[in-house]
Amino acid sequence: MNQSANQLIMNAPEGGSHEIVVERTVEEEQIFRKQRLAAALRIFGKFGFDEGVAGHITVRDPLDPETFWVNPMGRSFKLMRTSDLIRVSHQGEVVEGQGLLNGAAFTIHSHIHQLRPEVMAAAHAHSVYGKTWSSLGRLLDPITQDACAFYNDHTLLDSYTGVVVDMAEGEALARTLGSKKAILLQNHGHLTVGATVEEACWWYVTMERSCQAQLMAEAAGSPVSIPHEMALHTAGQVGTELAGHFSAQPLFDVILAEQPDLLD
Repeated sequence: MNQSANQLIMNAPEGGSHEIVVERTVEEEQIFRKQRLAAALRIFGKFGFDEGVAGHITVRDPLDPETFWVNPMGRSFKLMRTSDLIRVSHQGEVVEGQGLLNGAAFTIHSHIHQLRPEVMAAAHAHSVYGKTWSSLGRLLDPITQDACAFYNDHTLLDSYTGVVVDMAEGEALARTLGSKKAILLQNHGHLTVGATVEEACWWYVTMERSCQAQLMAEAAGSPVSIPHEMALHTAGQVGTELAGHFSAQPLFDVILAEQPDLLD
């Protein structure tokens, strides 16, 4: 790992910092985003979100915003390194790096990145509780403080049309997502977006846990929802861009300490 990469990791927001943006050159920002993407994929692997070759996280390239970085299909989340990532155009061409492009990753993420210029990163996998909850065809209820992060800020694609490889299906998914941070894909799972890799990763992790909490609560009885006004108030506390980015920092600190080879 080179010296500039070391410096970028040291400058990552952590501790008591309230800043998301760190001053970097565009070239440094590209390195940093790739490092954070590799780290996010390792986090997914650590949490058991992998299911065969399914799942992908993307981040927009700062040098060429019409392209994005993504994990190559067939490499385990648990082994992902910065050098493994591939850069893909909105036409589905691998323009940098070596590896196979997951067709569903391209179909889904290219439309999101095109329709949502403010979105830097998007995350999707086939984790157990997200896909279990998605089979019910319902939005999450605000039954916990954490679930309030998604109150009035997630949506449902209420039909299943197979593996998303058709461009029209990818466009429908992106349009259904609209301006929200998350979408439940019926009989499939969930997907989250953010202004940073950390934010998109955190929303995915905490949505997975919120699905788990509601499944457990409904199995035990009849959960009581937080009233509308308080759910909105809480969403303004735990569901902001900064809250999502900042909440992810401990996950990234730990994975970098445990698995520094991801930076290779």
